[in-house]
Amino acid sequence: MSECFYKEGLHFECQRCSFCCGHSPGFVYLSKRDLLTLCQYHKLTIKQFVEKYCRWADYYYGTKVLSLQEKKNYDCILWENGCSCYEARPLQCSTYPFWSWMIEDKATWDECGKDCPGINKGKVWSFEEIEASKKLYVQNEPLHKEEVEKLIEQESSSN
Repeated sequence: MSECFYKEGLHFECQRCSFCCGHSPGFVYLSKRDLLTLCQYHKLTIKQFVEKYCRWADYYYGTKVLSLQEKKNYDCILWENGCSCYEARPLQCSTYPFWSWMIEDKATWDECGKDCPGINKGKVWSFEEIEASKKLYVQNEPLHKEEVEKLIEQESSSN
């Protein structure tokens, strides 16, 4: 097995270009933690938040999972000259760019840097910080439609 290319850390500092928040089609999948945090932040019930900000996205093997909507220009629904919920942003957003596939090898990292001007610039993130982000990203399982429906049902029966 080859030595990890980011053993000494990686440079990354967000340049606020918003490229990762829009410009092309994509998905921001929401985990249970993400959904509950965003509902609390926006002071909305789960049902209200899902109806206002979410869509169902096709996932592996034909399942449907919860994802944030996109605007017509592909910007994230929560993007308004900056992230409107930065403090409560989903784990997929807060762990970027230390996603397992992006840090698989130096060539992939550098290729991703062609789209993200913050890669290989600014702050040095330690190996431990990168590994912690990678672990959070991997554990960030998106909510399936049935799980969201159950959460909504539980929420409405407790009110």
